[in-house]
Amino acid sequence: MNRTDATADPGGAERAWRGIAETSVLLDGFHAIKHALRFGASVPLALTSDRAAVLALADELAPDVRDALDALLVRVPDERLRALVPRLHPTAVAALAVRPSRAANLEALARTPRTAPVVVLDDPRNLGNAGAVIRLAAGFGATGVVTTGTLDPWHPTVVRGGAGLHFATAVERMDVAELPHGPVFALDAEGEDIRSLKLPDDAVLAFGSERSGLSERLRARADHLVSLPMRPQVSSYNLATSVGMALFHWSAGRPPGPGA
Repeated sequence: MNRTDATADPGGAERAWRGIAETSVLLDGFHAIKHALRFGASVPLALTSDRAAVLALADELAPDVRDALDALLVRVPDERLRALVPRLHPTAVAALAVRPSRAANLEALARTPRTAPVVVLDDPRNLGNAGAVIRLAAGFGATGVVTTGTLDPWHPTVVRGGAGLHFATAVERMDVAELPHGPVFALDAEGEDIRSLKLPDDAVLAFGSERSGLSERLRARADHLVSLPMRPQVSSYNLATSVGMALFHWSAGRPPGPGA
């Protein structure tokens, strides 16, 4: 459906949405759509109740994707949009994207030599935390984010927390035994202070769950146990904070510049 046809037939756009929603990735809000488009996501459909406002945001914040948005956006009445997307973002726009194939993500994660670490979340439980980690990993240019356990890293709440940046890095769920090649640096309070180490580009940085820490399987797989600096009597950091600290430590050993 091209833009002219969709604009003339918003009901057709709604039917198309319902037809592909269950097998697509929901991009909830302007920033999620902006990032997905920037990083090459296939976005077949975007709906809004206010085309002019969304395009004005693009003019102000993301002129690089303005033309793509203009071609995609279909205006539908607000109440009908909210029937399709009950938790509609305040920017009043949502889109559906094609999830990258598992095979493509696994290929990206397995490719060597790597120029940036892989982040592993060992049996995470909090969907919002997982999304925040993916956003961080994309910002640092990590090779990818892998989760173990039952949490789906492509759950709509995780994608919402990641602000569309799932498409900027490889995101997959894997078993501990399947983790990408590379030295595993597992974060643990009893480990060696991370400040004494240089993290290699092919590192696999593993973080335990918010509640129970590292699993025995992941701990057994670790080549190094490392700890983050922490004041005595402070029990832990938020998961995303821990990932950000570790990735910053890795990046601090690299020369500054684009993509560093």
